[in-house]
Amino acid sequence: EIILNSIGNMSQGAPQTGVLFVSNKTSPAADLIFEEYLKKCMTRTTAQPFQPGKASKAPRMKHSPFGDFPKDKMPKKSAIEAPEPIDGYATSIAITGNNILKKGAGSGGKPAGPNRRAVHKPAKPRAGAIKKRKIPESEFRKYYDRGDLPIFIDHMGSGNRIDWKVDIATLDLHHYLPVFFEGIREKADPYRFLAIQGTYDILDKCGGKVLSVIPQLIIPIKTALNTRDGDVIGVALKIVQKLVMCSESIGEALVPYYRQILPIFNLFKSFNRNTGDKIDYGQRKRANLGELIQDTLELLETYGGEDAFINIKYMIPTYESCVLT
Repeated sequence: EIILNSIGNMSQGAPQTGVLFVSNKTSPAADLIFEEYLKKCMTRTTAQPFQPGKASKAPRMKHSPFGDFPKDKMPKKSAIEAPEPIDGYATSIAITGNNILKKGAGSGGKPAGPNRRAVHKPAKPRAGAIKKRKIPESEFRKYYDRGDLPIFIDHMGSGNRIDWKVDIATLDLHHYLPVFFEGIREKADPYRFLAIQGTYDILDKCGGKVLSVIPQLIIPIKTALNTRDGDVIGVALKIVQKLVMCSESIGEALVPYYRQILPIFNLFKSFNRNTGDKIDYGQRKRANLGELIQDTLELLETYGGEDAFINIKYMIPTYESCVLT
């Protein structure tokens, strides 16, 4: 019985000594890690395996937990010797470059009609409105590397989770919540896992206290959306939905900031997955960007008061009201 009780306490996630709050095992942040692992397994034998750590637009990781190594201590790259000239080993006509007249190469008697070489036209320039932008390094990464955040990861066999060193209800939201919102644009772990899960924990526990911090959250949300990265935008949209559902007054408080966050909604609103006659079995993951934007706009209109629709319509002309119809 003692063994069974201890196993039951472990399975229920009993908090450790000195830990005031333990987040749930199943969380949006843990789901992202699980999805990346599945992509790695499914693309391991393909021509382009999934490598999340080599994202070209993401900030570079440090060389060690203590920072980058000095340049004079870095391992030197081995110089590649230039290959020897091949002229001394082969005397082919193609190598020596002797001009030999071939059939069709001369200019005499050649028609100047449809056989004439077409003039190369430069491709039309692209605006790049939906092209991925370089993700700036977040303040959350600096705070976590310095040890200024009251959280740490509890590595478990069933998955990682967050342990809080302080009571979340006593946190200074004006200081910590904008820092956690800064980290939602991270794509490397443990920063992404800690920032997303920490944001969800604070929104769950604090609720209406977040209302006074809304002006400080707009710039981190806007920065995450402006990366034009589908994964980062999806995370930001889900957090905006969670933010609106924290309190009834938060939706109205976001209305003055629609001009900062809704332009990216307008760019990606039509990004729906075309499955044809197939079935999308991953609808529960809410990875379809177009549907996620539509759901977020409907939440903003529902909880934003009487001025929400006209402001959304001004920024997104193709949006139709879910309240007036």
